[in-house]
Amino acid sequence: MSVAKVIELSVSSPKGIEDAVQQGLRKVSQTVKNIRGAWVNEIKVVTGDDGAITEWRVNMRVNFVVE
Repeated sequence: MSVAKVIELSVSSPKGIEDAVQQGLRKVSQTVKNIRGAWVNEIKVVTGDDGAITEWRVNMRVNFVVE
């Protein structure tokens, strides 16, 4: 039998969605082992006064197997 757990993260990056997801997974993998996947729940952008995107934000759920 195996048990999986899910945690939720909020991550941001000025580079883009993929970079935010990669940074989040890298950071969480420093303390969480057996990561099996992730779901991106929400994507948000922060814009400057001119409408240009200054930051990408993602909320994501990461699942991992509990030992």
